[in-house]
Amino acid sequence: MDMPRNVFKQMLGERRLQVGLFVGLASAYSMEILATAGFDWLLIDGEHAPNNPASVLAQLQAAAPYPVNLVVRPVNHDAALIKQYLDIGAQTLLVPMVESVSEAAALVRAIRYPPHGMRGVGTSLARAARWSGVEDYAAHANEEVCLIVQIESKQGLANLDAILMVEGVDGIFIGPADLAASMGYIGQPGHQEVKVAIEDALTRIAATSKAAGVFVTEPRMAQHYRGYGASFIAVGGDTLLLRNAAVTLASSFQDNPATL
Repeated sequence: MDMPRNVFKQMLGERRLQVGLFVGLASAYSMEILATAGFDWLLIDGEHAPNNPASVLAQLQAAAPYPVNLVVRPVNHDAALIKQYLDIGAQTLLVPMVESVSEAAALVRAIRYPPHGMRGVGTSLARAARWSGVEDYAAHANEEVCLIVQIESKQGLANLDAILMVEGVDGIFIGPADLAASMGYIGQPGHQEVKVAIEDALTRIAATSKAAGVFVTEPRMAQHYRGYGASFIAVGGDTLLLRNAAVTLASSFQDNPATL
């Protein structure tokens, strides 16, 4: 059996635009719907959504038949949890709240097999290796695993240039909401000072071998940040899409009872 290729990582390296959606409903059924919607990538969120390895596995399986790239965001930097996500088949991880070189380097070690890392070898139990069905999986897995670190604080921005030098980090994703809070503008990710900080960060990232990413829900701002070098952009979340559509539908009848 051939080694599964990480198309998302390849496209990051080519700086090709990839538009994605955050997925927080923790449902394999809704994941399959989203996998058919036309996004380039979907992020299964384990930081703010009620996900765990079992629910992430179900969503990876639900999306597997469709041509969409999947990214998993763990709740923290725990190497044991990262190992589980990799073994169930996640090839790309986006790790939140990275603020230093030491944290970034530790994450690189967590996703790699020895001698370049500390990921435990258990291919006979791992879906990623197709239960030892992939020939020489452990010898080639490091090449296909992709690490994106999320910068979302003033400290992370202060250490950005150093983090960009860490070998094994494939991309940097800017989180405007937490960055705004860290800068004293909680609830204002569109504040001018936050916007300027994001523009500067994207420019610095794009000038290196790393890919630059950002979360933004307005098409105009997505295009704006694209101009500063962002090549993978998350443009919303499934929970907000569902709520907004539901509120709009309910309001359309509440405001116009004569339509019933």
